[in-house]
Amino acid sequence: MTGPACSCCPIRGMSARPASSPGSASRRWPRPAPVFAASAGVADYNITRNLKLAHVCALAAATPLPLTADLENGFGDSPETCAETIRLGAEAGLVGGSIEDFTGDAGNPQYAIAEAAEHVRAAVEAANALPFPFLVTARVENFFTGVPDLSDVIARLQAYQEAGAHVLYAPGLKTMEDIKTMLASVDRPVNVLMGPRSGFVPMAELADLGVKRVSMGSALANTAYGALVHAGEELMATGTLGFLKGAVTGKALADLMAKGGRQLAVIRRHILEQVRRQFRVQARMGAPSVGLGL
Repeated sequence: MTGPACSCCPIRGMSARPASSPGSASRRWPRPAPVFAASAGVADYNITRNLKLAHVCALAAATPLPLTADLENGFGDSPETCAETIRLGAEAGLVGGSIEDFTGDAGNPQYAIAEAAEHVRAAVEAANALPFPFLVTARVENFFTGVPDLSDVIARLQAYQEAGAHVLYAPGLKTMEDIKTMLASVDRPVNVLMGPRSGFVPMAELADLGVKRVSMGSALANTAYGALVHAGEELMATGTLGFLKGAVTGKALADLMAKGGRQLAVIRRHILEQVRRQFRVQARMGAPSVGLGL
């Protein structure tokens, strides 16, 4: 089942990709907030909700992959705003999003646990009311903006779990032991940020611990930006072109995009046929018809 047509940008006939779409079982495409902010030329936490939703619309039009997004604190201080953000995100094309407990106020960086849990509860209730699965990730910001205390992190995760969060996320855990302790303290799927800050480990090691999802944050984008910065520094300092040794050729990029385009066409046809088959079944059962926004 698809979501409603997107009304947050000029692209029409867009719909949320259900989690049952091909290839989506464990490969939802997350869109980190810092990456979009940097592409817009602003610092993290300076993107408005309208800008974020318009960006989601554009991404949803470009790929059949399920999309999740960093929705910050829900773009407001009330549970009602968090719920509205989930509904608008689903309309824009998301099948998942994170709600964090960072307030945006440097003097009071984290919501009280009970208040943050109400935000999560409202987001989950809005998500569960949608006509397709929508994954709400509750995110604890202690190690980035709050008190870097593992016991408080766990207390928050447990409160958000009780509020109904589908996935739990505490970026910035320091050691593998911290990750193990967190996993033993909750019973929901756990997301981590690349691995412990004391030293990143291969994905397989995190999977062996029981981690269900690993976020890259802005690491891939920063790697690309780093190559650009180093190239500029070399040009300005020596005028040489040594940076080209790591460059991908234009033909290689064109071939990769062409391959992606062919795969995209196959996936789109597969999804369209699934939806058409569903409508044929509904028609035989006498169910009311609805518009097909594909």
